[in-house]
Amino acid sequence: MSKPADRAAEITAAWARERPNLPVASIGILTRIWQVAKLASDDRRRTLAALGMDAATLDLLSTLRRAGPPYRLSTRELTTRSLVTAGAITQRVDRAQRAGLVLRLAPERGSRLVLVELTAAGHTAVEAAVLTVLSHEQRVVDVLDPVQQEQLASMLAVLLGGFEPA
Repeated sequence: MSKPADRAAEITAAWARERPNLPVASIGILTRIWQVAKLASDDRRRTLAALGMDAATLDLLSTLRRAGPPYRLSTRELTTRSLVTAGAITQRVDRAQRAGLVLRLAPERGSRLVLVELTAAGHTAVEAAVLTVLSHEQRVVDVLDPVQQEQLASMLAVLLGGFEPA
């Protein structure tokens, strides 16, 4: 497999040539992050498609699975932990419920709290998907040695902090 062209280096060099006073250092970082994100997203989508799952369903099932026994969260907790809107959670839960992967538990009398619980089929599906996806993605990042992986994760955490609202 041939190595992809380093578009970030090409873009940086072109701007440095055309506009020598522009600050171009961010291109080498952010353009590569965008490229990696796009490639990783496409790769995850293909991996999940082979499992008959999509990223939204994996996110829902994984969130419930990580909650621990009894693998149940309120729709409000799902919204908070998934960082998506309440409407998106409703759609995800509806789809997963139709597939038999989750159950919606009726609110207790006087409560509006709707709980969502992983079914046995959902548990089996998420265990298989997480093992497949994370094993595949680990092979991808294994181009870096363990120390480099830790350093990159740490540096990306710092970079993410630069995007936090003031």
